[in-house]
Amino acid sequence: MEPLVIITGPTAVGKTALSLQLAKLIGGEIVSADSMQVYRHMDIGTAKIPLADMQGVPHHMIDILEPEADFNVFTFKNMAHNCLKNIYERGNIPIITGGTGFYIQALLYDINFTSHAPDDSYRQELERLGNKKGNAFLYTMLKEADPDSAAIIHENNRKRIIRALEFRHNTGINISRHNSEERKRTSPYNFCYFVLQDDRERLYERIDQRVNTMIADGLADEVIRLRNRGCRKDMVSMQGLGYKEMFSYLDGEITIEEAVNLIKRNTRHFAKRQLTWFRREKDVIWIPLKDYAFDTDQIINKMCHIIKEKNII
Repeated sequence: MEPLVIITGPTAVGKTALSLQLAKLIGGEIVSADSMQVYRHMDIGTAKIPLADMQGVPHHMIDILEPEADFNVFTFKNMAHNCLKNIYERGNIPIITGGTGFYIQALLYDINFTSHAPDDSYRQELERLGNKKGNAFLYTMLKEADPDSAAIIHENNRKRIIRALEFRHNTGINISRHNSEERKRTSPYNFCYFVLQDDRERLYERIDQRVNTMIADGLADEVIRLRNRGCRKDMVSMQGLGYKEMFSYLDGEITIEEAVNLIKRNTRHFAKRQLTWFRREKDVIWIPLKDYAFDTDQIINKMCHIIKEKNII
C-alpha cells in the first residue's frame, strides 16, 4: 500500500507549521484539503500560506480555480487523487493538510461517488429556494429530513445543506447514515491520521487573533475586489468564513464591528463542528498539544516515531 500522512484538526490549531516541518523531514509534498484555498484571489480570508513561506515544499490544491467556479467533494477527490499519483511517481510522501473532514474521508477511504452523482435540476431548485427564502428555510428542511446531519452542519453553510438534501432526494438515504457506513470502509493506503488538539480557551484565543490579523491585513479590501469582479454573496466561494460576513458589512446590513464579531463567533462554531467530525472518525491519532508543552520539536518527534512504527518511511 502507498504511504499517506494526514495532519488535520480545527481551524487555527497550527496545522500549517507542523506539516511544513514534517514534510522537510520525511520528503513530503503537501496536499491541501481545504474547500476554500483552492480559489485564486482569496488569500487573506482563507489564511492561505504565501509562496515565500512554503520553504521549498511543494503544495498542491491551492490557487487552482477562479472564485466563480463550483467546488465540491467530487471535484476534490478526483483532483487530489491525481496529485497523489504524481507525488508517488516522484518517490515522495503526500501529506494531506486541512480541516475539511469530509474531503479527507473521501480521499482516505477512496469513497465512490459515481452512483450518487449530483442532480442539477434538484440542486438548482434548492438554490432558488435559498435565494428566495434564505438559508434558514433550507436548514429547516434539512432538520426535518436528516436531523443528524443538521446537528453538524451550520445553518449558513448552504453548500453542505444542499448537498445533504440532494443526497436524500437522489438516494432516499440520509447522508449522515451514508457517512457513518463509509467510515467502516478500509483504506487502500498505509496511513497515519493525526488530529491536532488544543485547549478550547487557547484555540479560541488563536482564532480571535487570526481574525484580527485578517482584518488588519485587508480582508475588507479583498472582498471589495472580489465583489468588483462580479462575485456574489450566494456563490460557493463566498460561503467561506469571513467572506459572507464581509459581504453583509459592505452591503450595509451590519457594522464592521458586528462583522468581526460574527467572523470570530462563526469560526469558533466551525472549530467545534470540525472536532465533532474527527471524533466520529476511526483510526485517528489524537495529538494533544499540551501533552508536548506546545513544543513543535516534541510533536514532530512523536509523529515521526509513529510514522516509522507504521513503516511509512
